[in-house]
Amino acid sequence: MVKVFVYGTLRAGQSNHHLLRQATRVGAYQLVYGYQLYDLGCYPAAKKSEAVNLPLVGEVYCIDDDTLAVLDRLEEYPEVYTRERIETHYGLAWVYLYRLSTDLLPLIPSGDWCQR
Repeated sequence: MVKVFVYGTLRAGQSNHHLLRQATRVGAYQLVYGYQLYDLGCYPAAKKSEAVNLPLVGEVYCIDDDTLAVLDRLEEYPEVYTRERIETHYGLAWVYLYRLSTDLLPLIPSGDWCQR
């Protein structure tokens, strides 16, 4: 079992949340700085950024290896998104970060896909 931090369509109530049906929700979590969230239309993209002090809002889930493989396919890992470990108060968790250009994409200043 591993943990994953989700911030977009995998969050509760969102279009891809059903992919976490075998997962256990650990709790809400917010990365307080070092990331920017962009609106790609149907889904968001988070990137690391040391230039901006914006939050990234999401949820942490405990998942098995099969679910991680499903998420890797959804996120087109490693071509479109990469996976990095982050420290949360629930322990280490994977987060998917966008690898492609975000030039000209609208920023979500709140860092919250559900409140854009």
